[in-house]
Amino acid sequence: MVIQSISPEEAVRYNRQLILPEIAPEGQIKLKQARVLIAGAGGLGSVSAYYLAAAGVGSIRIADSDCVDAGNLNRQILHGTGDIGKAKTLSALEKLRNLNPYCNVEPIQEFITDGNILDMAEDCAVILDGTDNLKVRKILNRASILKGIPLVYGGVEGFSGMVTTFIPGRTSCLECLFSWDNGQKEENGIIGPVPGMIGSIQSMEAIKLILGIGKLLTNKLLVFNGMGISFRKIEIEKNPDCPVCGSNADICSFMKPANKTTK
Repeated sequence: MVIQSISPEEAVRYNRQLILPEIAPEGQIKLKQARVLIAGAGGLGSVSAYYLAAAGVGSIRIADSDCVDAGNLNRQILHGTGDIGKAKTLSALEKLRNLNPYCNVEPIQEFITDGNILDMAEDCAVILDGTDNLKVRKILNRASILKGIPLVYGGVEGFSGMVTTFIPGRTSCLECLFSWDNGQKEENGIIGPVPGMIGSIQSMEAIKLILGIGKLLTNKLLVFNGMGISFRKIEIEKNPDCPVCGSNADICSFMKPANKTTK
């Protein structure tokens, strides 16, 4: 069903956005029609999910296989002390539903693999990477290219973070930026405001992608230094021999679609 309007209650809720000429009612309807896949309900996913739900994105599909741990709470603001031991996706569902009942939250309590990512990304306008594992990030990248869905990457460590946006067929991809893969989870120290900063930028990129406005962080890696409160942009060059997005890439060989039963 195509959404053609917003309710009077939503007009009040989004009033400060509706008066922006770059959004206006037409843009708000675009946000309401959109579905975003957020991979990871941790530090980056917490912040981006909050802002996308608050902005009126119609559907947020959030995927994570972990449960809330006390060690998450310095940065993963979707969760609280009472959520320890609870599935992160269900904790996220409760918080986002309370924030905005007009946002449809779809929790997926699964580890992301080549076998399930294509179903997870179905009908999504944007994939937002909030994971902490390079192997999973590369799965998101392959799905992004195969499905033609923009991918907003974010990474954090210590007092620093980085973010960029990949658009299939138009820009470099994550494999061009990170060609190695040790398969290890990134267990690094982190201070909470850093994923707050990077997650906010990721959500801004997602909103611009949905609305088709502004200048995106394409082919540029934005690096944030929290100790000096500084930003710098690094050019990302497309690798013509990239095994994922290069001219001779065979992306389908990477993917193992989930088995589907037929009736």
